Amino acid sequence: MQLASALRRFREGGMRGEMTEDMMSSEPSGEWMGATRVETCQAEFVLKRAKICDAARRYDWPVLLNLLGENPHHVNGWRLGGASWYTPLHQAANGGAPLDVVERLIALGAWRTLQNANGERPVDLASRKGHGHLARILEPVLRVHVPHGVLMKLQHYFHDVIRERAAEFVDKEHMRLPEIEHLLELPRPLIWFPVPGMYGGFRYALRDEGAGRYPALVAESWCRIVEGSGQRHEVTCRGSALVAEGFA
Repeated sequence: MQLASALRRFREGGMRGEMTEDMMSSEPSGEWMGATRVETCQAEFVLKRAKICDAARRYDWPVLLNLLGENPHHVNGWRLGGASWYTPLHQAANGGAPLDVVERLIALGAWRTLQNANGERPVDLASRKGHGHLARILEPVLRVHVPHGVLMKLQHYFHDVIRERAAEFVDKEHMRLPEIEHLLELPRPLIWFPVPGMYGGFRYALRDEGAGRYPALVAESWCRIVEGSGQRHEVTCRGSALVAEGFA
């Protein structure tokens, strides 16, 4: 089912639907908030993100940690409308923050594998700026080891699935699609990627395929106002396959 046409039918009064309980049975451990434009988000969200990014940019660590303590879901967020894609952890690495500040950001859920617009992780920034005291704490601790080439294949085919399902929405909003390396550092690699305009999004996770095999990526997507829109894809380094549908 093409979601864009289904949504048009819904708005014209032709379709109704609800989220089913089984789709919510597992709570994601984090969220990929791929918005890059101010216009995509509600004013309150934009204001909170701006305050956090401002505090991080001026290296005001007490204010930053206080804001993130109240809004921890912004810990991996970058400035909306910005070009650098610096998260608070990138700014901490760039500014040579005290060790306890970086430890607190990581405890709040900051991803050490997340790249800025130049492709730099926080550890790369700290190294370039000569902040050696942060080298050990910023080095990503991977719970799953996947060769980089294999991981990029998984990401490529996952992005193909996203575009097949929601290209109209992600292109309109200039969404930054999930860069899945962060899954390797999570104890429970299950992430939610909301897509504005889709009335839903993608829930994705790595699945252990057993000894001697690389993990697969499983992605479930749905539009909560279109009955039967749910699809589940399995993604490997060889491609993707639709394995279930009609469940939401």
